[in-house]
Parts: sequence; structure tokens; C-alpha cells
Amino acid sequence: MRLPIDRTPGCPFDPPAGLRDLPPMSRLEFADGHLGWLATTSAAARAVLGDQRFSARRELKHLPLHGMPADGPAAPGSFVSMDPPDHTRYRRLLTGQFTLRRMRLLEPRIERIAADHLDAMAQAGPPADLVTAYALPIPSLVICELLGVPYEDHDFFQERTGQLVTPDGDGAGAMKDLTAYMGDLVARKRKEPGDDLISGLTGELTDEELTNIAVILLVAGHETTANMLALGVFALLEHGTTHIGEEAVDELLRWLSILHLGAPSRAALEDVEVAGELVRKGETVALSLPVINRDQAVFDDPDALRLDRQDARRHLAFGYGVHQCLGQQLARAELRIGLRALFERLPGLRLAVPATEVPMKEDASVYGVRCLPVTWGAIG
Repeated sequence: MRLPIDRTPGCPFDPPAGLRDLPPMSRLEFADGHLGWLATTSAAARAVLGDQRFSARRELKHLPLHGMPADGPAAPGSFVSMDPPDHTRYRRLLTGQFTLRRMRLLEPRIERIAADHLDAMAQAGPPADLVTAYALPIPSLVICELLGVPYEDHDFFQERTGQLVTPDGDGAGAMKDLTAYMGDLVARKRKEPGDDLISGLTGELTDEELTNIAVILLVAGHETTANMLALGVFALLEHGTTHIGEEAVDELLRWLSILHLGAPSRAALEDVEVAGELVRKGETVALSLPVINRDQAVFDDPDALRLDRQDARRHLAFGYGVHQCLGQQLARAELRIGLRALFERLPGLRLAVPATEVPMKEDASVYGVRCLPVTWGAIG
């Protein structure tokens, strides 16, 4: 079986057809011909992600779609593609920078950023593309401030990260540009440190390590949240609800699952049995999060979007195990603040085009909308 990516017409929020009826572990043919596995239940996913007999090293893994395994080990600092103990060292340093206290201190700034962009939208008047006017700028500004990146360079980062997550984009060129920029920024931070994450790590890491970490955080810190914010608005508008309670963000994360093309994935370091199937050493297991996060063994009525769902945090949208997302509290804050502010500031917010005309990113590594035309105010 090849990994299906096409969604049922008119159902942009549901997993691709053909995935829901699969067993917990199914044979999957990868892009380079490798025969591996696809996990589609929460139990199987946790078994893989929580077992150190499975590796996150990129040179060992095959890709379900688009491309070949990496030629060699991850560069210094690229902790997301490392196993313990190398991963543990970097993770410990970064955890100290992503404390809950620090994330809460960022909330007033997130509120101000959201308010400024909503003021600009209101002044310009409807219609607007919510992606460019709101969903992209908020996480871009926040991650730039967290890392100490001048915001005037945000267009550069948005264009480069867009290349990285688009199948036909110039990923190699974009990564080269981002790495060169971050290398220069790290050098400046060593000379003139500030109150930012990069400056806080200059005493612990080499320039190469810190540069690669900064690139990872920059890309992960705005591309995923931006797509989640816009897609979340689309889902809420289609469901006719704008109430964003404490459980709503995690329910949207569960129900939408924007890391959709077999991500994350792991390579078996030895023979391991998962859900009754023997995964051989060297085989890659990809995870279908859109299906895993609608596992009826975990969630009651999993296909329903219920914004008051009490067990929504059992989702795996942020991963599981030692590689669970560092910035999950920041992402939750950006989504909660961004969604609430949007619906409070622009009453009557609605799509400016039929839902079927909203272009979706089915073939991109991060699922979302390419644009989201919206309008607001009184109808008629």
C-alpha cells in the first residue's frame, strides 16, 4: 500500500479515505521502494514513540512520500533527528528555555500582536486573506521575539520555510539561506547578548550547534502554528461555533492533526513486536496522526468536533515520549489567544467564498489552507 493523501471532496477536515479501516499496523510502501509500516492507532503509536528500540535518526529512516533518506547523521544541534544520549543533552538545555513561566510571560505580547493585526484588518476592511493578514504574522512575530530575530526579516523566513514544507519547493536552497542567516545572528548574539533564547544558550553551545537549533525552532515555531490557526478558524466557521474554552484548542489539535503525511516516523534498531506485528531491524514505521487522533478506543465519538471534550489532551498532535514537542505550551497560548481575539474583534466573521473553494495543502508536509478569504460585519 502507498500512503493515501487525497481527502474526500467536501470533507477537508477528515483523514484521507482508505486509512480508517486499516489494522493498527499495516505494510506501507515508501517513496524509495522501502517496505515499512504504518501505525494507525494510539496504542501502536505510543508503543513506537515510547520505545528506545526505535530511532529518530534521519539517516536510518525512509520517507513515506517525497525523497530519500538523509546521507548522514544529523548535524550538531539538530536534536530532533537524534537519539539519547545526544538528544538528551540538547533537550535538557532547551527545556530550561521553554519553561511554563516564560511562556506565560509571553502571553501579553501575543495579545498585543493579535490586537495590532486585527486593528489593521478592521481598518483595511473586508474581505481579507486570514492567512497573510493574521495566521502567519502572529507566530512569526512571537518566534522572532523568542529567538531575538529582528521582525523586519520575517518575510524572508516565511518565504524560506514555505519552501521547506512544499514538495516542489527549493528545500535545499531555503535551508542554506536560513542557516547562513542564523549563523550571522548567533555571532552577533555572542557579542551583544539580549534577553532571548539564543543569547541564553551562547554559553552552553558552539556556533554550529546553536545555529542549527535556531533554524529548527524558527521553522517549527511558526509554520505549524500558522497552519493550525488558519485551519482552526476554517473548521470553527464551518461548524458555526466561535466559543474558545480551555478545552477547545486541544480538541482542534486532535481533530485536525496537521502533521498528516506519516509523521512522525521511527526506524527499528532491532526486531520489535508492535500490535502483534514483527517490525524487523531497519524497517521504518510511519504514523498517521489524523487517524490515530480519532481512535475510537481512546476518544468517544472521535469524528465529532466537541470543543468541550474533557479528554482531548490524550491526542498525539505534539508527539509522545522523549521527542514530545518542546513548544507545545507556546503553541497552545498562541492558538487560544489568537482565536479568542479574532472572534471577539470581528463579529460576524465568515468565509468570503464557498467552503469548497478554499484551497487545501493536501500534498504539503504540514496540512492547512493555502489562503482563507474571510469577511465580517452585518450580513446583507
